[in-house]
Amino acid sequence: MENRQQWGTRAGFILAAAGSAIGLGNIWRFPGVAYENGGGAFFFPYLFALLTAGIPLLVMEFAIGHKYRGSAPLSLSRIHKNAEWIGWWQVLISFVISTYYSVVIAWALSYTVFSFNLKWGEDTESFLFKNYLHLADKPGQLGGISLNVLIPLVIVWIVTLGVLYKGVKKGIELANKIFLPTLVVLFLIIVIRAVTLDGALEGLNVFFKPDWDQIMSGKVWIAAYGQIFFSLSIAFAIMVTYASYLPQKSDLTNNAFITGFANSGFELLAGIGVFSALGFLAQQQGVTVDKVVSSGVGLAFVVFPKIINEFPTLNAFFGVLFFLSLTLAGLTSLISICETYIAGIQEKFGVSRTKSVLFGGGVAALLSLFFASHGGLYLLDVVDYFINNFGIALAGLVEVVVIAWVVRELNNLQEHANSVSDIMLGAWWKVCLSVITPLVLGYMMVDNIRTNIKENYSGYETWFVTSFGWVVALAVIAIGILLSFKQWHGSTVRETHQTESKGV
Repeated sequence: MENRQQWGTRAGFILAAAGSAIGLGNIWRFPGVAYENGGGAFFFPYLFALLTAGIPLLVMEFAIGHKYRGSAPLSLSRIHKNAEWIGWWQVLISFVISTYYSVVIAWALSYTVFSFNLKWGEDTESFLFKNYLHLADKPGQLGGISLNVLIPLVIVWIVTLGVLYKGVKKGIELANKIFLPTLVVLFLIIVIRAVTLDGALEGLNVFFKPDWDQIMSGKVWIAAYGQIFFSLSIAFAIMVTYASYLPQKSDLTNNAFITGFANSGFELLAGIGVFSALGFLAQQQGVTVDKVVSSGVGLAFVVFPKIINEFPTLNAFFGVLFFLSLTLAGLTSLISICETYIAGIQEKFGVSRTKSVLFGGGVAALLSLFFASHGGLYLLDVVDYFINNFGIALAGLVEVVVIAWVVRELNNLQEHANSVSDIMLGAWWKVCLSVITPLVLGYMMVDNIRTNIKENYSGYETWFVTSFGWVVALAVIAIGILLSFKQWHGSTVRETHQTESKGV
């Protein structure tokens, strides 16, 4: 068996896995998805999706990484040589995401500094798009690099690659032991303050009030599965890679439950904080809560600065806390996203970790400059939509179908997980992965394709959607297949055969 890096403690692994799952989407995506899909009633399909797809998939990916001791491409090639390309596909999805996710973290870092004197002023929308991003007039115009974004972007990459250079135990584990508890404490302070604001109760009422009529809608159930799927870092190659650094005796199933519920707990906390703050803003502006609800970039960088402006006291303090929380949530996820391709490059080409970090991280950092340009926001919007819907979701569907039905690996993974875990996996686990998850993801995929063929995403021109949407989504598949044809570095090939023969 190869001399593989390992986590120092079980808590270190759980914090890293939870840190990967807890990202920007928990804060700015989940509250909006829950509100749009039945409020309090959404929690029932959400919990069902967590138990029938989220945690089963986490257990599967933990078991793959732990049993086959490699990055996603190496682990999948050890299951079957023809499955390696799926691992590379997922690694390349993570690579693409890292190029623009880093830019959004850079925005959050900038806004942390802006919070000290509320630099965004009264017109927060104009400040973001004109003063800060210098947004181009139309999609496709790159313009120059925005210096406002470039400086914090360089800082983000220095921190991320510095952590990764230090390795698993002294880098990733240590960073998550600092970043994640800090994030939770900062966000708890924000939530406690938010729920004590005037109008907070009205915001929470809108968030939690159940619309039971919607629970019968298929759209709501699909939204629940989509939220669980995208927020748990499944099919990014992350959880396979992280689990490969676990010691031989590790409670995989228990770890999956802890990671899944920690992520959902933070999402619920984010929903409470966001909607309390939205209720406050609505009361200040004399409008109903539905008039101020937003999600994504708009919620974080337009609506939240407005809310902070309205705070009766300590505006700057709470502004710093909020945007520092976004920065930390982003960094814990970015570190995990980059680790997938750094581990993949290191094992495939037999290079040192230092060279892998410099090459993989360096190329990603250079490509991120496209998203730091004046037209970067349009690029980010399209690439993010397509790499999520036709990258992660499709890769997840292919992965689970191949594991369950093509190479029929579920029994082996079940035996392996049960041999090291306190909670035993039964028939429910295999039914979830072989039937429920493929059906739900398959429906999501068909529906997405039908929608995007009928009309261009967000009304963008066809050439723009094709060039930066469809082409990027297809390119990661093509490059993944090409990489799978290259032979593994000599020692890795020998280790692969040894592992297979030992049944490790």
